[in-house]
Amino acid sequence: MNKSSYAVLGSTALALMLYAQDAEASTYQVKTGDSLWKVANTHKITVDQIKQWNKLTTDVIYPNQQLVVATTTTSTPTKPSTTTAPASSATTYTVVAGDSLSKIGANHKVSVSNLKQWNKLTSDMIFVGQKLTINGASVANTTPTQPVQPTQPSQPAPATTTYIVKAGDSLSKIGVQYKVSVTQLKQWNNLTSDMIFVGQKLTINGGSAPAPSQPVQPTQPTQPTTPVSQSTYTVVAGDSLSKIAGKFTTTVAKLKEWNALRSDTIYIGQKLAVAGPSGSITQPVVNPAPVTPPAPAKPPVNASQAEKIVSVAKSMLGVPYVWGGSTPAGFDCSGFIYYVYQQAGINIPRTNSKGMDARSYDLNAPQVGDLVFFANTYTSGISHLGIYVGNNQFIHAGSKGITITSLNDSYWKKHFDSYKRFYAAD
Repeated sequence: MNKSSYAVLGSTALALMLYAQDAEASTYQVKTGDSLWKVANTHKITVDQIKQWNKLTTDVIYPNQQLVVATTTTSTPTKPSTTTAPASSATTYTVVAGDSLSKIGANHKVSVSNLKQWNKLTSDMIFVGQKLTINGASVANTTPTQPVQPTQPSQPAPATTTYIVKAGDSLSKIGVQYKVSVTQLKQWNNLTSDMIFVGQKLTINGGSAPAPSQPVQPTQPTQPTTPVSQSTYTVVAGDSLSKIAGKFTTTVAKLKEWNALRSDTIYIGQKLAVAGPSGSITQPVVNPAPVTPPAPAKPPVNASQAEKIVSVAKSMLGVPYVWGGSTPAGFDCSGFIYYVYQQAGINIPRTNSKGMDARSYDLNAPQVGDLVFFANTYTSGISHLGIYVGNNQFIHAGSKGITITSLNDSYWKKHFDSYKRFYAAD
């Protein structure tokens, strides 16, 4: 190798050393009651960032787990590199109550897709106090230049109305009020889903104002319509559509129809219509405590499948309790249910007890292989579940591992909530 080659290699090595980057990382130790969302909110980062930095494939975490919650890279060049094109200005914006990506985008004259790209967001979800980077955007509330008056407008622009979302509203309900479509509402407000929230401001372009309060008398009525007697219900902690449907002796499908719901997701404080075109409302049904073994019900929809569920469950007796566990090496309560049902050929997602409650419906009397839910054990709302195995007993992953327990046990009798069955099990 000649001298010039050594010189080139030496220069290259020196440049790499000068521009080498020092990677720093901050860690957090998980505490009882933590969730990825809570940790992300505390450290002002996203759940996807935590999962990427820690190579997590699910949202399950456990106490004392060490999580990387920040990665920063600092470079130490000896002199700044020269660029021909000027760098675009960047603004940092802190999210406040009532904000949405579409609202922030409109204020800063940028698109929602740009905001998500600059901040590496995988959904439209943001939270109060979150800091967003806005690259090359004109900052809102700056002094505007004098607008140029149009000389010959071709036609007047459609009237624009701002509507503030109230409890019980949905896009379809607002669309009916202003005689516009859901698609138009989503387009005008840069919405990527039908989800809206109380206090959100929606832009309505060219829509007709709601009808006046004075009703217009029909001239020639054809047939009298069925009178509607409608009642509302306010969602509380631990509720699910199936649970509410059971209380009011109706179905989940009707609840979704009456409230224009596209999914089974509901939230605390939400007001739901619990009656359609009918004359009266049935009083809610209160689930009795399991004092005595329930009366035998009709045979299971699939007896062999129920037998398989109980057989797999009992084969796990003695396996220890492990927070977040869903394998024979150790289970938590929802991980045990997930493993047993998967082995029995029933596909259900790996979620927690509240998630499994939302994917099942209430039963008056359980059959072998059905679910038993408990509430307010270590946290408020639905917090534990097991599998009914007959004789007023259930098998579950408790503090002593996989055990069979009586429903008349003083502790579990006190926290009993309901018997249920997965929609996927029918």
